Amino acid sequence: MHASRDRNAGLGLALASAFAFGGSGVAAKPLIEAGLDPLHVVWLRVAGAALVMLPVAWRHRDLLTRKPALLAGFGMLAVAGVQACYFAAISRIPVGVALLIEYLAPALVLAWVRFVQRRPVTRAAALGVVLAVGGLACVVEVWAGLGFDAIGLLLALGAACCQVGYFVLSDQGADGDDAADPLGVIAYGLLIGALVLTAVARPWQMDWRVLGGGAGMAGTTVPAALLLGWIVLIATVVAYVTGVVSVRRLSPQVAGVVACLEAVIATVLAWVLLREHLSAPQIIGGAVVLVGAFIAQSSTPKAASGPVAGGSGTVAGAADGDLAAERAGV
Repeated sequence: MHASRDRNAGLGLALASAFAFGGSGVAAKPLIEAGLDPLHVVWLRVAGAALVMLPVAWRHRDLLTRKPALLAGFGMLAVAGVQACYFAAISRIPVGVALLIEYLAPALVLAWVRFVQRRPVTRAAALGVVLAVGGLACVVEVWAGLGFDAIGLLLALGAACCQVGYFVLSDQGADGDDAADPLGVIAYGLLIGALVLTAVARPWQMDWRVLGGGAGMAGTTVPAALLLGWIVLIATVVAYVTGVVSVRRLSPQVAGVVACLEAVIATVLAWVLLREHLSAPQIIGGAVVLVGAFIAQSSTPKAASGPVAGGSGTVAGAADGDLAAERAGV
């Protein structure tokens, strides 16, 4: 019963994270159309979230000496790497293609578990990945505008690999008696990511006047500062907090498949808020992604000593105290 409650809580957090991450594009697109460079929006997102989490970083400053590699990896891969690689990729290849490649991450997580950690994976998790990736191809309409650009494809694959780092590092942070508090890991990851993105985005070249005006959303003018607040607080702080804790309650591969819902949520929100209408293949693809996510998360979790990946297992107990502590905090 306790394992079932842990799993349900993890699934709920994973869904909340997917919703929060999925809403970032709807808020970011009006800012970009108002005149901000995409990389500048990413920098504002990460730097703003880092400032919000600064008190948390100070509270968990012991992590700098206890878990320096974990913090550096999370900041470089899970924060800066995913963002920088994805936005660089969409400058060279279609957005749909880049998004599909990035969300190959759940399959790559399974490959990591199977061939690097040498642990078997559940059939449900594997089937869920296949369905989710296939459905995602329909959601992003990958057939509309395929173009081969080797550098662009490599950048998109880099974003997928960085996303694998997000799921794997989120899980590893819960290992052992010296488990790292998820809020501390996220806080320092955002700080490190902000430093890296500062060198890439060069925010001193940004048109700061855009933030003092408004941005168009479905024929309505919305304050740019309000959109930025949503991106920072909901699409970054809440998204990362709920995402990391969900990985600890589920597993990297199951949480990764559920995270594919982000693309579905992003598409639906764009339909509702930006009037970007969905086609029949996109609706069907979204349903397939939902089925894949359900199948993956429905696999029966194993006991903590069990070798099979796909359930809450070893991370559920370690996350209990962390979840209670992090509620103040996709």
